[in-house]
Amino acid sequence: MTSSANEQLVDGFYRALAKRDWETMVAAYHPDVHFTDPVFDLRGARAAGMWRMLCESGKDMSVVHSGVRATEHEGAAHWEATYTFSLTGRRVLNVIDARFEFREGKIVRHVDTFDFWKWAGQALGPTGKLLGWTPFVRGKVQRTANGRLEKFLSR
Repeated sequence: MTSSANEQLVDGFYRALAKRDWETMVAAYHPDVHFTDPVFDLRGARAAGMWRMLCESGKDMSVVHSGVRATEHEGAAHWEATYTFSLTGRRVLNVIDARFEFREGKIVRHVDTFDFWKWAGQALGPTGKLLGWTPFVRGKVQRTANGRLEKFLSR
């Protein structure tokens, strides 16, 4: 695909996320997609399931994106998500940079990067502010999130 088509693919992905339209988002993914961020490392249907879970549970989520750029093979974007973290009821503004790789007109690799410590401070409060940088807290968040995804996918 051309760089313009890939830019449109990424832009459409985030427009769909802003509307919590997980089906359109998943349609942008290659069946062999590999998604990673500081919490998840998911492939294929599990990555699609994560977006479905987040879209269905993120009732007050708002998303803005910018800086979409792409070549034939890779791309990038910046996005920000504001939402209430369900486990604590705390408001979060997560500032994220994304990188993409494309294959056969779809996103085959999606890497989201954000400041986990800053996120933990917002989402978890004082514990996250004090200990969000530790492998213990990150591991606990990863286990909890992946357990929640497993439960969601098994229903």
